[in-house]
Amino acid sequence: MIFSNDYKMDIKPILLGVNIDHVATIRQARGTRYPELIQAALIAEQNGADSITAHLREDRRHIQDRDISLLKDMINSRLNMEMAATDEMVDLAVKVKPQACCLVPEKRQELTTEGGLDVTGNLSRLQTTCKRLADADIEVSLFIAPERDQIDAAKAVGALVIELHTGSYAEAKNIKLQDVALEHIKKAAHYANSIGLQVNAGHGLHYHNVEAICRIPEIVELNIGHSIIAQALFSGLGQAVRDLKQIMLNSRSHIS
Repeated sequence: MIFSNDYKMDIKPILLGVNIDHVATIRQARGTRYPELIQAALIAEQNGADSITAHLREDRRHIQDRDISLLKDMINSRLNMEMAATDEMVDLAVKVKPQACCLVPEKRQELTTEGGLDVTGNLSRLQTTCKRLADADIEVSLFIAPERDQIDAAKAVGALVIELHTGSYAEAKNIKLQDVALEHIKKAAHYANSIGLQVNAGHGLHYHNVEAICRIPEIVELNIGHSIIAQALFSGLGQAVRDLKQIMLNSRSHIS
């Protein structure tokens, strides 16, 4: 795999998108009206979140249609709606008009999103989907593996943003494998930026592994949920968001 290294760039700020899916997971476990997602989203914003991410799954296991509409109307930052590239989800997104949509692969039996979207194998469909969303003034992002062919395909279908899947790094069994995965992400981010794509990242990131990802200068935004909601059980949601955002900012400041 060959990535070009023949360009220079300015270091961008690092932004935090807080995924609130697992607040909804707690609510849906009992079918109650609480905890309320709007409250969680506003607390996250007040404590440093730059955007709010919510994944409306086809099986509605956590986020519900009502949540997406309320979040769009009531939060003060940007709503990033994660979704499968299906007609149902595209129709809903075009109706609600979140500021951004991130297209992800989706399997009914998975616990969380596994792997990146196969853009190379779905060029025609994804080109149509990206155009429909873009025509509705929605920023389109594709959640993909850090591979050059998928990056090129994302560019070809008209996406302006990619989100690199960091699972291989976050779930590595030892330091050597983690270093290999990190280097792969670095090269992918560098290449994607060089061809004009905004680079975001996410999956499996937490308080103890996020620093190295933050030091990749081409990465603009991280979308993180599970680790923040888990930490909120002990420190409260506001503090959990503040602590992670501070780690991110400190790490970014060490880029030479």
